[in-house]
Amino acid sequence: MSDVVNQSKGRYFYVDVWRGIAVALMIVFHFAYDLSHFQYLDIDFNREPFWLNFRIVIVTFFLCLVGISLQLATGHGIKPARYYKRLVRLIGAATLVSVGSYLVFPDSFIYFGVLHFIVVASVLGLIFRNLFWLNLILGVAIIVIGVRFYAGLFDSPLWYWTGLMSGRPYSEDYVPLLPWFGVVLIGMFLGLLIEKYGLLNVDSRGGGSLTGVLAWGGRHSLLIYLLHQPLLFGGFYLVIYLMSSN
Repeated sequence: MSDVVNQSKGRYFYVDVWRGIAVALMIVFHFAYDLSHFQYLDIDFNREPFWLNFRIVIVTFFLCLVGISLQLATGHGIKPARYYKRLVRLIGAATLVSVGSYLVFPDSFIYFGVLHFIVVASVLGLIFRNLFWLNLILGVAIIVIGVRFYAGLFDSPLWYWTGLMSGRPYSEDYVPLLPWFGVVLIGMFLGLLIEKYGLLNVDSRGGGSLTGVLAWGGRHSLLIYLLHQPLLFGGFYLVIYLMSSN
């Protein structure tokens, strides 16, 4: 959910396509989640390996693209107006997610989900621009630390954002800094690799109508992220209403 604009050139079409694929996978996951929520399916998303791993794949895909896009967009310098406009938009969207989730799930509302994480990563990631191979090394190290290191010292809610607490907090969406910032750093390494060796053409076009649809979804991923669940929930409530009125 990050701009894929190289500020000296233009958009990377296939980065938009990749993000569009991630958006499509996210919608599939949330549709299955909603089927379970409305008791059309019986799925334990906190225990069943397929769904746990499916979520990991989706979040990894998104956050790696955040790193790629951040590097491509800022590697030649930061344009403050563009950067701060995007950051404010992300903060507003994260706030909407928190408020909306609290209204629907007050006991497990989203206080540090994927959008909250992207806000922090978008600021923290600026320190790591153009570090290239060091980002790959640091990214792997952060993932290992985040997966293997836990401490009761971080069990206070004030430290939940770090991901180092001894137990996972109860929330509908939770994406802590560790290990996920490691994925962003690996994405930044890949972004510089793409640019340094010309692995993708700017404004390239290819494929058929499917890639065009995916690219459109990638360019509007934030809007789709905010709207798809309210629309899905509304659809389910409409079906329930129509079935009950017959």
